[in-house]
Amino acid sequence: MTELQVRAEQTRFFHKDGFPVEHNPALKAGDTFIQVEVRDLVKQRAHLPPPLKRKYPPNDLLIRALDELRLSPEPLSLKGVGLLSNRHTLLQVRPLRAFRPMLSTDNAFSALNLYQLAIMSNLSYNNFGQKPAKKPVDTVSFPLEPSVGNFFGEALPNFRESWKVDSSQSPVHRFYPLYEEVPYSKRFEILPFDPTIYEQNKPSDTQEHPANLHFFDDTSEYWLSGKSTQAFITHHDEVVLIAIRGTLELSDWWRDADAAQVPFSEGKGNVHHGFYDAYKALKKFVQDYLNRFYIDQKIIISGHSLGGAIALLLAEALRSDKTKNYDVLLYTYGSPRVGDSTFVAAAEPLTHHRMVNNNDMIPGVPAPWMNARRSIWITGLAGLFITNPVLGILIFVAGLVRVGGAPYEHHGTLHHFMPVNFNEKQLSSILWNPGCDSLEEAACTRALAKDGDLPFRGGFIDQAMSLADHSIPGAYIPFSWATFRRWQQTEETRGTVVTQREYDVVASALTTMRSKVHDQRKRTMDTLRYCNNDPEYLQTVSELSDEYYKLQDSLQRLERLRVRALRRVDVYGSAAHSPNLEAALQRWKGQRENALQVQIAMIPEPDDVASMFASRSSGPYTFDIDSIT
Repeated sequence: MTELQVRAEQTRFFHKDGFPVEHNPALKAGDTFIQVEVRDLVKQRAHLPPPLKRKYPPNDLLIRALDELRLSPEPLSLKGVGLLSNRHTLLQVRPLRAFRPMLSTDNAFSALNLYQLAIMSNLSYNNFGQKPAKKPVDTVSFPLEPSVGNFFGEALPNFRESWKVDSSQSPVHRFYPLYEEVPYSKRFEILPFDPTIYEQNKPSDTQEHPANLHFFDDTSEYWLSGKSTQAFITHHDEVVLIAIRGTLELSDWWRDADAAQVPFSEGKGNVHHGFYDAYKALKKFVQDYLNRFYIDQKIIISGHSLGGAIALLLAEALRSDKTKNYDVLLYTYGSPRVGDSTFVAAAEPLTHHRMVNNNDMIPGVPAPWMNARRSIWITGLAGLFITNPVLGILIFVAGLVRVGGAPYEHHGTLHHFMPVNFNEKQLSSILWNPGCDSLEEAACTRALAKDGDLPFRGGFIDQAMSLADHSIPGAYIPFSWATFRRWQQTEETRGTVVTQREYDVVASALTTMRSKVHDQRKRTMDTLRYCNNDPEYLQTVSELSDEYYKLQDSLQRLERLRVRALRRVDVYGSAAHSPNLEAALQRWKGQRENALQVQIAMIPEPDDVASMFASRSSGPYTFDIDSIT
């Protein structure tokens, strides 16, 4: 770094948005005004941000004229900006400031990380966007938006707030990350590329360039083998950030269907065979990067769907590496189960926050008892997603077999996003860990469709047909944003996580469900098969008994949330202590989307206020348990 770069990093922009001024302050005096960047004045430029369009750029006419007048046959290696003699010239040097997404490095859950890492997980679905993509000769660029390269290599280094992380996102509904302004050298890095300086950048079979250093993509090589995986990695001096892509291609569905268990050689227990193959494909890429750039930073990993499953295996493998003592934090979204009870128990020290959206079917598989053969699954999946949905599901259900192995279990702390409909016109939402097996039916296993440690939510067929709730841009990002906004308001107004009105509605539903579980247990015990010690009926009664007590625990959890106030660190984690937070929030709240009054992201009105509006409705509203699950 030159002294000029250091000074430019300490300088702030005249305009808050960082755009160059359009007026010429030297115009009245008849002097020359030139807008320059640090890259215009130094020899080594590869590590600096790409040049911006300017109204008053340097004119290279003098430089070219001097080069033409040279006495030597070799071209002059002139750098800098040409100035005319006998006149004043004003050089305005652009500050070297960048944006980077704010993240909490605390292990404790924060609404900030929930929102920010959902966006990063979505970004992992994009290509890297480097041009040229392979074997660059002299320079690289990242013109494609959205892309990982454009986000970290062009937009943020040039002080531009990027919001588009998915091609389906509309300018009408933008989700901006919360950005902090930092010196350029503190940004999330895309490493420089210059074959004239860096030996590893020179064209060869082992050439290093930003795309193969920061981005892993073996989809073209292993499209049908069950090994195609995609991820990006970047860092600054405090954080290494890794995001892993979820299910997108046919090969991913093939891998998802492979529920056979294999030993987790990096730790203990058995894990999903297909997920483990995907992790192993990614392993060397991540380890090589950490070997070069890890300096005791926090390693923050995120992933959606299949990406969440791979992220868990990667995070636990890094945590288990006693030679490095990595500090790992994991957030996943809609992730399926990954390993057996032995794996989950061994991985307990790993901090893992997993978000599950209402009615998302993917976290419900593989089923807790399942160790399925791929040949049986394929027929069902083909029917489910290609031809006849009902037939596909029937084959899928009938084809499940248990071939040994401990049950699949979820790892980490559940954060379940649950909308609460008060009536036809009013709703809110709660993010919590219910702790029971079913929220919509008093049911479990064969008796009432038990589904592990998650609510069954709407019946299996409804789940299968509601994949929109599994979408990262269509569900997990909006609902993470809603939680972030709701928690901000709650902290600012000194409210509680669950209002009295929400508590009354949800507690009433849980009490009703608990009563149904009790009644079903009693009916099952009154059967002849139970009296004859039929193993299936004995197990059903045992599971119903467990569910009965779990629902009581859910009521107690809800009660604790009713009186729990939120602190600033609950919302922002370690970023609550950052001197950059207030400026970042002011900028973020200045975006029109973050000022909208969206019910699902707001504290609901108290019941007495809501009743005034309800009295104007067309008639009474019957509470439906389905509305909260």
